[in-house]
Amino acid sequence: MSKKHNFSAGPCILPQEVFEKSAEAILDFNGIGLSILEISHRSKDFVAVMDEARAIVKRLMNLGDDYEVLYLGGGASLQFAMVPYNLMKVGGKAAYLDTGTWAAGAIKEAKKVGSVDIVGSSKEENYSFIPKDYKIGAEYDYFHCTSNNTIYGTQMKTFPEVDTLMVCDMSSDIFSRQLDFSKFDLIYAGAQKNMGPAGVTLVVVKKEILEKAGRENMPSYFDYSQHIAKESMYNTPPVFPVYASLLTLQYLEKNGGIAAAEARNEAKAKLLYDEIDSNPLFETFCVKEDRSLMNVSFKLNDDSKKEEFDAAWKAAGINGLNGHRSLGGYRASMYNALPIESVQVLVDVMKSIK
Repeated sequence: MSKKHNFSAGPCILPQEVFEKSAEAILDFNGIGLSILEISHRSKDFVAVMDEARAIVKRLMNLGDDYEVLYLGGGASLQFAMVPYNLMKVGGKAAYLDTGTWAAGAIKEAKKVGSVDIVGSSKEENYSFIPKDYKIGAEYDYFHCTSNNTIYGTQMKTFPEVDTLMVCDMSSDIFSRQLDFSKFDLIYAGAQKNMGPAGVTLVVVKKEILEKAGRENMPSYFDYSQHIAKESMYNTPPVFPVYASLLTLQYLEKNGGIAAAEARNEAKAKLLYDEIDSNPLFETFCVKEDRSLMNVSFKLNDDSKKEEFDAAWKAAGINGLNGHRSLGGYRASMYNALPIESVQVLVDVMKSIK
């Protein structure tokens, strides 16, 4: 069977080399006669995996020892609660930017912990743009934003200067573009976009910001300091997703790092957006200036062409192009591992519809 052109939003495409090495490890990890699925997380072989998986993140992000890297369970959705538990002081408040479904989810959970101000929102315009006219002062314990919005196809191109801590959910565009990661006090991301399979979540946190919220009865698992002390092994970690994430980041590092990935991602996005802009049959859901490099959400302007278009992209071996159920249309997710050749196949199909 030939390999599909995988535009799925997540879990998504990963490098072929990662699949092959992961498959080998499932049968026999490091030649020890055991599968990666059955080894002890306390074994020297896996401790070495965890140590390098944490170290490579700081290398790629150019961060120092003042940051700690964690691999946790629960997905980014658990971080919606862990962030306010750790950073929102008792009686304090936080600022949130509402740019989509997942940002709204983070706001909902934070309100259960303390006071939240929504400093900007594009909800009334169906999240078609990134709000920009807001200021974040020192009266907030932290500012939370979502860097990329998978459903609506919007992305923050710049980040504000704030007088407090800055927290970012980078689940769908982490490691896809160069940023000054030291601007952020806490970053979290589900692995299942650019890093690895579902089942593990990356947290990168500046150590000095912790243990200042004054919460005496915080659940132990919610406490970042507990996980730091146990080196991401407070409980049994998701061993295989951590290993696959390490392989993915090693692949990224040896293929030019984030800078090279950004160049490839910009080329892919330009190819597809140029076709959408020049083809009267298609248009995006969002304003041009906020278009995502990772997720291109678009629609047909002529519904009578839907059956023909759907049949054509499926016949071309394209997978995962349907838009999110809340928005409709189509969504081409072009994460790091998607080759530009797959984007060209999609563009050729779009050109063929008359």
